Amino acid sequence: MMRRLLDRTYDICAWVAGAFMVLILLNILVQVAGSYFGLYIQGTDAYAGYSMAAASFFALAHTLKRGEHIRVTLILQRLPPPWRQRFEVGCLLLAVVLTALFAWFSWTMAWWSYEFHAVSDAQDRTPLWIPQLSMAIGVTVLFIAFVDELIAVASGRQAVAASADSEPAHVE
Repeated sequence: MMRRLLDRTYDICAWVAGAFMVLILLNILVQVAGSYFGLYIQGTDAYAGYSMAAASFFALAHTLKRGEHIRVTLILQRLPPPWRQRFEVGCLLLAVVLTALFAWFSWTMAWWSYEFHAVSDAQDRTPLWIPQLSMAIGVTVLFIAFVDELIAVASGRQAVAASADSEPAHVE
């Protein structure tokens, strides 16, 4: 049941990231249409930027769980099997610590932006805590995904990116 909940959370975040990508497109189309008719619609460039950041952060966990993050696979494949798991666990422990700190500071930043009524310097004057929430939520789900990976590798299962069907250097 927990596995389904986690996978569903990662998938929902991917869909949210996709929705923000559509918002980027819509903002750009509004800018293009506005320039065609000689209109400037305030805030569209800022909202495109907020949407780009949100799409990036919401996609992080899903990307990790699909084995598409840049990883240390080239090094892992050259290590003897007993060292491979230790190295992978060490890397995942470091990733868990770093994403936990990043999530903590993201939530703290969003909270302080809310408390001090911080707004964007752009013409849209958006309260900053609103776009900062996407970063905080996305990094928190990434933290959960790293913990998920760490538990899998520490318990002897193979990491998603280290599975047999993954390529050592996935380049497209």
